[in-house]
Amino acid sequence: MTQLMWTLIAIQIVMGVFDTFYHHEFTERLAWRPSQRFELKLHGIRNMLYALLFLLLGWLEVHGVLALLIVAVLGAEIVITLMDFVEEDLSRKLPPSERINHTLLAINYGAILVLLLPVLIDWTMQPFGVTVVYQGLLSIAATACAVGAALCGVRDFAAMRRLGRMKSVPAHGLVEKLSGPKTVLISGATGFIGSRLAASLSGAGHHVIALIRNPAKAEMLPPPVTLITSLDQLASDTPIDAIVNLAGEPIGNGLWTEAKRAKILSSRIDMTGEIVKLIARLERKPEVLVSGSAIGWYGLWADQVLTESAKSHACFSHELCAAWETAARPAGELGVRVVNLRIGLVLGTEGGFITRMLTPFEFGLGGPLGTGRQWMSWIERDDLIRLIAYVIATPDLTGPVNATAPIPVTNAKFTEELGRRLHRPAVFRIPGGLLRRIGGGFADELLLGGQRVLPNKALSRGFVFRHETLRSAFEAIL
Repeated sequence: MTQLMWTLIAIQIVMGVFDTFYHHEFTERLAWRPSQRFELKLHGIRNMLYALLFLLLGWLEVHGVLALLIVAVLGAEIVITLMDFVEEDLSRKLPPSERINHTLLAINYGAILVLLLPVLIDWTMQPFGVTVVYQGLLSIAATACAVGAALCGVRDFAAMRRLGRMKSVPAHGLVEKLSGPKTVLISGATGFIGSRLAASLSGAGHHVIALIRNPAKAEMLPPPVTLITSLDQLASDTPIDAIVNLAGEPIGNGLWTEAKRAKILSSRIDMTGEIVKLIARLERKPEVLVSGSAIGWYGLWADQVLTESAKSHACFSHELCAAWETAARPAGELGVRVVNLRIGLVLGTEGGFITRMLTPFEFGLGGPLGTGRQWMSWIERDDLIRLIAYVIATPDLTGPVNATAPIPVTNAKFTEELGRRLHRPAVFRIPGGLLRRIGGGFADELLLGGQRVLPNKALSRGFVFRHETLRSAFEAIL
């Protein structure tokens, strides 16, 4: 085989490795998404075929009918890739970088076939036989690639089996406290929390009006849901019983540059202002506005227990949450009950901060951040959905409500429990100084700072958490 062909194969391998580790493992995290079981199965079969192909091309010349085996492997790879393309479009939205990478992989694979097929035709025309051909470093490299592809295939099949054991609680049972039917407007309806809330409400027979900014994400919401892209699309006589405001620029997906901070602030304040304007023009006011906030309102504390009556410390997180809560306050002057939901770290495998931890922990590279003594006040996602429904259904519940489980833990305890659940060590501590140099305020407030928050209001009103302990939450979602 020619040097050009091996060069193209090397390029194919590099792009494939990038796609596997950057997209499948770290950004899309397919191994933890139950919806991607079939895609993982396709990846596993294809990786095993690649392993076989690398060994054949690296060490053997097969002549006669045996050469058709390689042709069959190449043809099977094409069929599996086409099936994979269809499955990806049906089950998830590919990011632009992954689409570009897939296109380049397909073009390069076509070029490899153009060069390889004449060789295979020549082998097919020769007498039946197998010849061992040692090609020096090429044979060794092909063996290494075969081992790598086989290991990736094993990883895909193992992840597929694990996803089959992960059971999700039926969505409709999370909002049983709501007597219905209710009409609920949700902003941020395609997000990690909003999409589950929308599915829970619609599954229980309630009418959901979902405000979405990106129509391409509409497929994330199961019908029946009324989709709008602007609040101006709602007439003044639209009956709305409750509004849940969850929209906002993500705070944990990038460093807090001045532009990022401004975007985080404006996205929340502007949306909340638009919702207040909608309430002002509605002929029949909604009963309640559940407006998002976060435990960052309290600022950075050490070990002090924080309830809804606690004071705050100044920092960007407090500035953000205080502005968000202030923007929702005028709705109260219009006769609407306003609840500011101060949400903690939300646990779930389909989104939230924990998804960034699963891959390094699964490969044994997890550990505490800094000293590990900072507190992490968390809540399992379905418990948060249940709490939102409870808040809507409880007429005398108003003002700030802490949306956190009753038993917060330190970062050291959190990482230890996650490692235990994944049967992996959690000993790779990341120095706080390194995190501060890289992340600045982002690291100080989100990674190394913390709050020990208790949900006093929810508990005093009789709300019962299904997952009070971290171990219970991890057993449910992992």
